[in-house]
Amino acid sequence: MASTIFNASSSLPATLKGLDCNTYKPTLGNLRFIASPNKKSITAPKRRVLPLAKATSDVPVKTGLSDAECEAAVAAGNVPEAPPVPPTPLAPAGTPVVPSLPLSRRPRRNRRSPALRAAFQETSISPANFVYPLFIHEGEEDTPIGAMPGCYRLGWRHGLLEEVAKARDVGVNSIVLFPKVPDALKTPTGDEAYNEHGLVPRTIRLLKDKFPGIVIYTDVALDPYSSDGHDGIVREDGVIMNDETVHQLCKQAVAQARAGADVVSPSDMMDGRVGAIRDALDDAGFQHVLIMSYTAKYASSFYGPFREALDSNPRFGDKKTYQMNPANYREAMVEVHEDESEGADILLVKPGLPYLDIIRQIRDNSALPIAAYQVSGEYSMIKAGGMLKMIDEEKVMMESLLCLRRAGADIILTYFALQAARCLCGEKR
Repeated sequence: MASTIFNASSSLPATLKGLDCNTYKPTLGNLRFIASPNKKSITAPKRRVLPLAKATSDVPVKTGLSDAECEAAVAAGNVPEAPPVPPTPLAPAGTPVVPSLPLSRRPRRNRRSPALRAAFQETSISPANFVYPLFIHEGEEDTPIGAMPGCYRLGWRHGLLEEVAKARDVGVNSIVLFPKVPDALKTPTGDEAYNEHGLVPRTIRLLKDKFPGIVIYTDVALDPYSSDGHDGIVREDGVIMNDETVHQLCKQAVAQARAGADVVSPSDMMDGRVGAIRDALDDAGFQHVLIMSYTAKYASSFYGPFREALDSNPRFGDKKTYQMNPANYREAMVEVHEDESEGADILLVKPGLPYLDIIRQIRDNSALPIAAYQVSGEYSMIKAGGMLKMIDEEKVMMESLLCLRRAGADIILTYFALQAARCLCGEKR
């Protein structure tokens, strides 16, 4: 705003206040009055810059002038002082003097400041995007998992409840359960998978009682319950039996839904299991339960720490006859089309970061929500790099999660869920 010089009528009092609307406190010597019998008139003498009056708090002092008086001051030519134009920053000695490039578009302009970068950021991430994988067991104590620093097999009645409460405090309201099943309960046909008094159904009922608003995802597969360590029933010649396994998975999914699961997640990669599970759920009255299909689950080497956590390594062979070949890209769309047609509600890609191209491909070709699983090997590598001071763990963690979102994932299953949510909420690790 500004101080002014007024041409005022002779009836104006001589005690007129100073006219700098923000800071300037003039005396009568700063004012010029020209008598007029009819009305006020304004002259425009030589423009003057009036100094700022500093207050003790470095906030300019207000003078109580009206908007009209401030505007009249500016029109009269008295301009209040403002900070000077900043000097042009100097280049270091030896910098060549060159003409400006004839560029009509300079993308760096949109990256000049933190405020601009934040305004134009295309991808966001929040705790609502996380699903927190939690390992549970029958014991009361929490057992650390050596290959996954910071992760534990949680006692289902104690440590699990504490961990879920911590996650909810920072906005993570979705979890997925993975059980460590006692060896004595494992069989070739994995019947414990659909025991309604088993570890997973009991845990679901407990969590729903303690945290009614939580979203519970469950794993539908036989490997935690199989004495062979495979996702399906194994024939004597080593072949994984598809249709017989799907029969077991349907019973498992219904048992989990009956306990209160919100989302059942077949991770087995058997053909036709999504449609069969959808029919089984609907027939049992669970039309509201979602299916998150592990649509593109690759036979990856990144799963090692997870299998240690659940003691679920195959007793022989590998899983390459049912999980996808890491070399294949187009095959993912075959699985997408099948799962969509069979009634899947969410499509998942596993692993995550090494398969960003698959996430993007599915995102561009499906309207369904996309999930990405940042698997145990991805987690452990970042943790190890951070512990060895080779990388900044927190920054790499957040960048990796943001990249999964940028590729097209709506939700991310990640062991970093609690740590990342705390970071997003401004808490220290």
